[in-house]
Amino acid sequence: MQKYRKLFMNKYIITGTAFAIWMLFFDRNDFRLQLRRVGELTKLQESERLMDKQISDIKNELSLLKTNPETLEKYAREKYMMKRDNEDLFIISTDSFSSR
Repeated sequence: MQKYRKLFMNKYIITGTAFAIWMLFFDRNDFRLQLRRVGELTKLQESERLMDKQISDIKNELSLLKTNPETLEKYAREKYMMKRDNEDLFIISTDSFSSR
């Protein structure tokens, strides 16, 4: 028993324990903040991956638009509601049906 008391009364062990407790709970960069930052980092990395995928998809679409006139016509018809002179354009909105 005396051996354990002497071990726990060692100034280096007391100082090390106090330092560890301070760094884990009371420091401005404590353990909880570090866990929160790791979570934010993983979210940002996932967002970066999604943005990279979107950029590559847009680049592929742009290269198709520059090289293929049929793709350009399809894109203009779908995105900008363009039509030929001898055509009629009917726009069906699905939003009005879902609200009933």
